[in-house]
Amino acid sequence: MMKRNIYFGVVLLVAAIGSSVESQAQMDAVVQYNPNSIDPIPAYEHHYRSRVWRRVYLEEKQNKGFFAVNAEISKFVIDLVKNGEIEAFKTADLVNTAELKYSNEELRGLLLREEAATFEEWSPTTPYDAGNIVTFNGKKYAATYPSTGDNPETSTAGNWEINESAGEAREYNAREMTSFQIVEDLIFDKRRGRLYHDIQAIEFIIADAESGAVKSFGWYRYKDLEAAFRKYPEKAIWVNRQNYAQNKNFADAFLLRLFKGYLVKVENPDDMDIIAMIVSSGGNWREGVNETYRQENLLMEKEHNLWEF
Repeated sequence: MMKRNIYFGVVLLVAAIGSSVESQAQMDAVVQYNPNSIDPIPAYEHHYRSRVWRRVYLEEKQNKGFFAVNAEISKFVIDLVKNGEIEAFKTADLVNTAELKYSNEELRGLLLREEAATFEEWSPTTPYDAGNIVTFNGKKYAATYPSTGDNPETSTAGNWEINESAGEAREYNAREMTSFQIVEDLIFDKRRGRLYHDIQAIEFIIADAESGAVKSFGWYRYKDLEAAFRKYPEKAIWVNRQNYAQNKNFADAFLLRLFKGYLVKVENPDDMDIIAMIVSSGGNWREGVNETYRQENLLMEKEHNLWEF
């Protein structure tokens, strides 16, 4: 009888060890730490996780701290791009492949409102009308009156004037990036018993002040942005409109949630934003807007309920 008990004890011990090893192998197969997180929470500590998209409008009063004149967060990012100090991606997934990642040349191309123009060399046999632009001996000239054969460099009839700014490339400025979009994970850490906002990426959006067109200026890994905010504290300044002695670093402003972002999308199997989901199911735009507020309230309620965990 004693030998039989010892035998069954050994079998149970081996089974327990095998189960533990299998469980550990399964856990190791899952990526436990998000490489895009500043302070990653291991997956085995996640009691709840949801990814959300928020739109931040910089011209709103609550967000003006990120959009102070000559201290815009958009200006900060543009400078990083021009200096080649940051990477940008075409989607919020931050997939690091040649197809889904912008080269610095492509990224700088997104800043162009108009590309630089080239003009023909002045010819003595070509008739020119007022407004025509030509080049001659490395300079640009604009015709002020119709003429033929009048050398723009030696003209005394007033038919030409130097116009070196003609045809220059025109870029969007920082004040035209009036909004950005945040992608963040809402994670309830079951060990620490609280909800964390883990920002993954930010997309800056250009609103053309002349044409009204809107386009993306790329998705940026927030981890890279945060490092740049810390590297250049003299430029990354969130302005406290109530007390300039308490201006903060952009990184701290994000950490303290000193912005107002409108909920655009909650992670879902159809990968659709909230308004699009409502419209596709027969609703209208107004109902979609109401649904965004309802979803925001549901997230707040979820956080409240998780505190009881």
